[in-house]
Amino acid sequence: MNKNKPYYITTAIAYASGKPHIGNVYEIVLADAIARYKREQGYDVFFQTGTDEHGLKIATKAQEKGVTPQQYVDEVSSQIQALFDMMNISYDKFMRTTDPVHKEQVSKAFEKMVKQGDIYKSVYEGWYCVSDESFFTDAQLDENGNCPDCGRPVHKEKEESYFFRLSNYTDQLRQHIETHTQFIQPVQRKNEMINNFINPGLQDLAVSRATLKWGIETFDPNHVIYVWLDALMNYITSLGFDVDGDHGDLFKKYWPADLHLIGKDIVRFHTIYWPIFLMSLGVELPKQVFGHPWLLVGDSKMSKSRGNTIYADDLTKVFGVDAVRYIMLHEMPFERDGHVTKESIIEHINSELANVLGNLVKRTLSMTNKYFDGIVMNTEVSGEFDQDLIETLSTLANKVSTKMETLHVQEAISEIMDVLRRCNKYIDETTPWTLDKTPETRPRLQTVLYNLLESIRIAAIQLRSFLPETSDKILNELNTNQRSFESSQTFGLLENGIVITKEPWVLFARYDMAKTLELLDGEKIVIEHKPEITVDDFNKIELRKGTVLSCKKHPKADKLLVFEVDMGDKVHQIVSGIAESYQPQELIGKEVLVCVNLKPIKLRGELSEGMILSAEMDGKFQVVEIPNVKNGSAIL
Repeated sequence: MNKNKPYYITTAIAYASGKPHIGNVYEIVLADAIARYKREQGYDVFFQTGTDEHGLKIATKAQEKGVTPQQYVDEVSSQIQALFDMMNISYDKFMRTTDPVHKEQVSKAFEKMVKQGDIYKSVYEGWYCVSDESFFTDAQLDENGNCPDCGRPVHKEKEESYFFRLSNYTDQLRQHIETHTQFIQPVQRKNEMINNFINPGLQDLAVSRATLKWGIETFDPNHVIYVWLDALMNYITSLGFDVDGDHGDLFKKYWPADLHLIGKDIVRFHTIYWPIFLMSLGVELPKQVFGHPWLLVGDSKMSKSRGNTIYADDLTKVFGVDAVRYIMLHEMPFERDGHVTKESIIEHINSELANVLGNLVKRTLSMTNKYFDGIVMNTEVSGEFDQDLIETLSTLANKVSTKMETLHVQEAISEIMDVLRRCNKYIDETTPWTLDKTPETRPRLQTVLYNLLESIRIAAIQLRSFLPETSDKILNELNTNQRSFESSQTFGLLENGIVITKEPWVLFARYDMAKTLELLDGEKIVIEHKPEITVDDFNKIELRKGTVLSCKKHPKADKLLVFEVDMGDKVHQIVSGIAESYQPQELIGKEVLVCVNLKPIKLRGELSEGMILSAEMDGKFQVVEIPNVKNGSAIL
């Protein structure tokens, strides 16, 4: 039904004044999950994000750094895009408002609005918030006389400006909101816009600046276009919108947008100003604007001044991308603000990802390998607990779909986690370890393990939109070809006779609270140092570069790997205790640092002729790599 049906989703473009924190990146991850899920359903998705690159804050930052505004936004925009790429965001377009096509169309739109009487020139005197790039009247300030959006101080400004007559479209906008009940979501955002802005009467909006040069130029050489008219139009200029009507194919295909996903603090700009701009241009309005809540640290909004900012890249260095995606998506309710702390992040990763998901997969695959050499077989010897499990898994896809249809992403993930908990309970109910004790019960054991493996397959497919890397790892371990989204709607499609991986991944590690907080806080970690040595002692160590030719599991020790390493003059066999941190195939071809003059020793029957150097953190190892150096080169 949804085959190739266009679906256009956007995020608010990130303001290119600096590095976004986890609360900003949450929106991008949320949109990515929705976009991925829509693709799974068969939609032809166009997912856009990007950077907003004009305005006073950026001009000021550039001046402070001694660079041009363009140089400044080029650097920051590339950093933001790299951050989104790191978070595995599947965007189709990364839009920049310094794009020449965008600037041309915004300038033409401004001129058209002036000609048709929607924009006029006058003098503005009022309160200006630098942070939000917004003007306010006395009545609009908060109880402390500060910006009503961000709470920061404002200052008085008086300057010539071009204004948009919002009152020309007030009735038309009110009618649209009333007749399109899903246009503003959640409902409380809709009520805020009507009661706080539309009903009291819309004030004309300043859409140019005469005291600023870093913006899109107009026909008036004394004015540049003010940031909100500029920024909002990115949603259509990126698709090839043309003020003169010669629209590009993407615009014809994807507009109107199905979903503008934005923070609750900029709902006003997207549900009042943006629709009115579109009405002025004669363009159809987007179908829905969703103002998501904030992700708070404890009970406070993140800010550098409070010193409570958490950055996504800092978290991923410790926990990995999918764990951070999980925290962002699962800790954010539909309407209320989400609350995280570093402690709660660690607790949720340990209790939910490591215990519920990771432990289930590891246990099930390990039992299948232990009892049946990894061969999957459903003997259809059913028991009293099977039907409840099968019904739970058979209805999962529909439950997730229902939640995603209304953008209840947190609840959609909770449905999957509940199923995984049910699987862990099924293990306790069926006690597979007792079924292996007699030949008569082994056929029943095969069915129990099949049911668990099939449940994991279905859950992994449903997780794919949220934790894409983890989903792929699980499905690869199952060695199944039944990976389509449609196949997750039917229980029993896992193939008989397939052989699962012999070495299942540790999907998510458990983290020690104290040590991990030290890492996250950047505090100095107490290290136990060895006794001092002399230069003569150090010179006895021979470190050289080598390349791993082969790597396999030690036949008699689960924690050991056996390497063949090309050291230039000969191949050394080396045994290393890093099996819990790597799959053997991951290490083949790595260029490593080796201590080659270590006295040879046999470890559980295998000769080891050296030591591969590794870094250790929380019990996990990472080999030290030496790229672009010839094998055998001495490391001094």
